Amino acid sequence: MGGPGAAVLRAARGAGQLSQRRGFSSWLARWFSKAPAKAVVAQKTPIKVELVAGTTYRWCVCGRSTKQPFCDGSHLFQLTGLSPLKFKVQETRTVALCTCKATKRPPYCDGTHRSERIQKAEVGSPL
Repeated sequence: MGGPGAAVLRAARGAGQLSQRRGFSSWLARWFSKAPAKAVVAQKTPIKVELVAGTTYRWCVCGRSTKQPFCDGSHLFQLTGLSPLKFKVQETRTVALCTCKATKRPPYCDGTHRSERIQKAEVGSPL
C-alpha cells in the first residue's frame, strides 16, 4: 500500500484502531491505497507572471485549478491525491510558468507544450 499517510494507516490498523470492514475506515483505507490521479493539461501555452522576491507561491500540479498557474484547492475537492508545488523566489522577476503540467522543470515552462503529444491532447485531458 502506498500513497500519503499509508504508514499512519498501517500503524493504526496494526494497533487495532482501524478495520477495513467499517464505513469511514474502509473508505480511508481505499483512499490511501489509490495512486494519485494524473495531472491534466490546463492550457497549451505557459502563463507569464511577475514573481515577487521573498513570496511563497503554490503552483498547481494537477491542472484543475481555475486560477492557473496557481493552486486554488481543486486537487482537494476532486480527490486527486496530488498537492501543489510550493516555491519561493529570491528576486523579483517575470517568468513563464507551465500550464501543460508536463514540464521537466516545474513550475517553470521548458517548452514541452510545443511537443506533438501536448498539442494533440485535449485541454482537461490526463497526461
